[in-house]
Amino acid sequence: MEKNEALLKIIDEGGDWFMPSLSVDCVVFGFHDNVLKVLLLKHRHLNLWSLPGGFIYKEEAVDAAAQRVLRERTGLNELFLRQFHVFGEPNRYDQEFHRRDLKKDGIEVPDNHWILQRYATLGYYALVEYSKVTPSPDSLTESCMWWEIHKTPALILDHRQIIDKALETLRIHLGYLPVGYNLLPEKFTMPELQKLYETILDKRLDRRNFQRKLLGFKILKRLPETREGVAHKAPFLYSFDKVAYHEALLEGLGGKW
Repeated sequence: MEKNEALLKIIDEGGDWFMPSLSVDCVVFGFHDNVLKVLLLKHRHLNLWSLPGGFIYKEEAVDAAAQRVLRERTGLNELFLRQFHVFGEPNRYDQEFHRRDLKKDGIEVPDNHWILQRYATLGYYALVEYSKVTPSPDSLTESCMWWEIHKTPALILDHRQIIDKALETLRIHLGYLPVGYNLLPEKFTMPELQKLYETILDKRLDRRNFQRKLLGFKILKRLPETREGVAHKAPFLYSFDKVAYHEALLEGLGGKW
């Protein structure tokens, strides 16, 4: 089989480039058609999918590594990104799995090769506006696409566990951080914002309480426009007050859903 030249270069020289035994894996959440979605990549040789991830350069900050990985997979330069957990179980990195995968590219490496060593991974989650993402595979994968969060295909290693932990963390963060600016279009209705929260939390919220609480945070601006083309009474459009929103990211909102 013809060797993947980009991969071969990484295998040959990566031991000099990257930090040993540490990687990043990123859960990219998007919201589309009232469904929470996650961005996944399909491996070329396997009927398995994985999260966007990669190694960390020796002179690179770990947050910068996650931003770089996501920029390459999504085409976005600015992302809402949070590190949420370290996954370091001894059996999470399957040496034989990676050895077999490399052999399908015609690449064989010794047992002590850097890429076959045990790796812990830093988990990050990102919130992005679905319509702005240009999904792009990497040298190990053949496609990159969105999947509904509860209908994901078979995943490699512990990537389903990473997704579940990211969603659990996002739900916790929803109690004290504003969410929506990175997942919704610039203009949206209150019912659309409520549907986003309900989808993330996987439960119904009282309409009046939700609106009173969100408006009380002082991070929304009601616009003079209404949503056109709806069968019922046209709801007003809102946008986020960017200054207040970013202050709330730093200071927190307080509260619980």
